[in-house]
Amino acid sequence: MSDHVRIYEVGPRDGLQNEAMLIPAVAKIALIDLLSDAGFTKIEATSFVSPKWVPQLADAEAVLSGIRRRPGTDYAALTPNMKGYERALAAGADEVAVFASASEGFSRNNINCSIAESLQRFELLLEAAKKDGMRVRGYVSCVIACPYDGPVAPEAVRDVAMALLDMGCYEISLGDTIGAGTPETVSAMLEAVLPSLPAKRLAGHFHDTRDNALENVTAALDLGLRVFDSAVGGLGGCPYAPGAKGNLATGPLVELLERSGFSTGIDCDALKKAEAYLQTITRASA
Repeated sequence: MSDHVRIYEVGPRDGLQNEAMLIPAVAKIALIDLLSDAGFTKIEATSFVSPKWVPQLADAEAVLSGIRRRPGTDYAALTPNMKGYERALAAGADEVAVFASASEGFSRNNINCSIAESLQRFELLLEAAKKDGMRVRGYVSCVIACPYDGPVAPEAVRDVAMALLDMGCYEISLGDTIGAGTPETVSAMLEAVLPSLPAKRLAGHFHDTRDNALENVTAALDLGLRVFDSAVGGLGGCPYAPGAKGNLATGPLVELLERSGFSTGIDCDALKKAEAYLQTITRASA
């Protein structure tokens, strides 16, 4: 059991994509640079999706070309399809991510296809990434409950996570997309997944809709997970999941982990500077 926990900072993508007013690329670049100064080894910088669906991230190329790249930090991009992957590759992303759902209702409402169809779409992308030497991270949405289908069977989470791992994803992030999880349901889900996927290949992604994301982190830590996603300032949610308040905030996560005896490698003073800057750019866009 490692005493180090890696925090995967998703604020620049999963957080800012939910801001209603457009934030200029120069502000996003400055935020990512501040997060780099804080010592994160993984920062999800942007997403190469259609501007029609996520206009906030239409400047993905400009953001990746403008950031100051810190040695030891990987700058990731979400890529829903081959076109997005090719754009991310050309823009110099260090790794990419694909996303599937454990719920049929969410899959159809979010990406307009079934779970099986979404996984088939990713096969070509994963094959190309393997040839290009590009690392791919997988996300599984709605691992506890779905806004359309209700509670999600832990076995469904296991099956989608295994499919992504078998395709070549180096890590699978399990997302409680609407923040419905409790320590009990998170533990039950992980206990169904862990016999098939080792804890070292999993990450926890919790939303704080019910103010218990940190309790869910503790439950996942107890079962061996040592990677967690969070967003600076608690930004985010999901534009396709009604009621999804926001991602777990990075600051409280760092405090919990350090207080519990884990190391994170995060410079808390530098993180506070990023949080303060975030407030200025989100207030300016309000």
